[in-house]
Amino acid sequence: MSIFNSEYVITEHISNADLKTYFVGYDLGRYRCDELVEKIIDAIVDFSFGFHEGILETYTREQIIKAARQVYKIEEYDTGKVEHNKLNKKGDRLYNNSEEFIEKRYLNRGEFGEVILHLLLRDYLNTVPLISKIYFKDAYGPTVKGLDTIHIGPSVHNLKEQSLYLGESKLHRTGESGVKELIQDIKEHFNRDFLNGEFILIGNKKRAFINIGEYKDLNTKENYIEFLKSKDYWFQQLDNIQTGKGKLQDIFKSITIPLLCTYTSKIFANHTDETTDAFKKEYEEEMQKLKTLFDTELTTLKSSAKVGEPISTNLDIVLMLFPVPDKKELVKKLHAKLHYQQKA
Repeated sequence: MSIFNSEYVITEHISNADLKTYFVGYDLGRYRCDELVEKIIDAIVDFSFGFHEGILETYTREQIIKAARQVYKIEEYDTGKVEHNKLNKKGDRLYNNSEEFIEKRYLNRGEFGEVILHLLLRDYLNTVPLISKIYFKDAYGPTVKGLDTIHIGPSVHNLKEQSLYLGESKLHRTGESGVKELIQDIKEHFNRDFLNGEFILIGNKKRAFINIGEYKDLNTKENYIEFLKSKDYWFQQLDNIQTGKGKLQDIFKSITIPLLCTYTSKIFANHTDETTDAFKKEYEEEMQKLKTLFDTELTTLKSSAKVGEPISTNLDIVLMLFPVPDKKELVKKLHAKLHYQQKA
């Protein structure tokens, strides 16, 4: 059984080493958006805390509130605030009402894409979080820069071998635009300068975990001990690169790069039942079309890369595609649910 039981709502339809695709179906002709929102919100505490305070299987009210605020703190719209009455360069008000305030302030943020990636990795690829970057945020407003997800888990090619998962996610208006932005992320993030800097930042967190002597949950203590062993191994590999004892090419043999695109798809406008052959045919055609686009863009990127850069090697990339009827409506519902959690 998975961590969050998301398989009861989310179907993994294609499960290849380099392509994994997902969808949510219908109940009596109604898309199960509310059920999807609940599953994503279920992962918020795990996403926000990682294993830094142990393996949390049950949550206190305070932990739920803290985790929800770590994603991003939601500010109430107040017509009396100077910030809410700002004008743009043309002299027009930036926000005319609370709905417009939410629309412009929050709905284009990418944190929910990161939570969805975290959920899918945990439930379908059996990973555990190595670190939670959002756990170390020192302010509620700004987004966290750099890699979206840093997990460890079984290799997609050999389940007996462990891999370091360095993930990116996109929440987009179309699959094509999302896939192209993921290609841009590969270009910007999988080069020596960026990775060396990112590995230093990750390495600085190696002691940011609860000591086993302070661990109170006997039900998860053995699992936490195993996690600490795995955690220490990967931090040592990163230390070796920084001290010159190891090579970047050596660790790249054990790195998996999951790239998730959650996007608005027209498929759902034509169907009300995901079990029909017609739905599956149209769905599979769209998935293969996006995979072909991704492969073409990646080949072009690789051909222009400098020799010696990670992008010029055979990166172990897993493209993950998750079409939904309306990305904007999904984020609106998630935003409302997050707001509720912050007042829990």
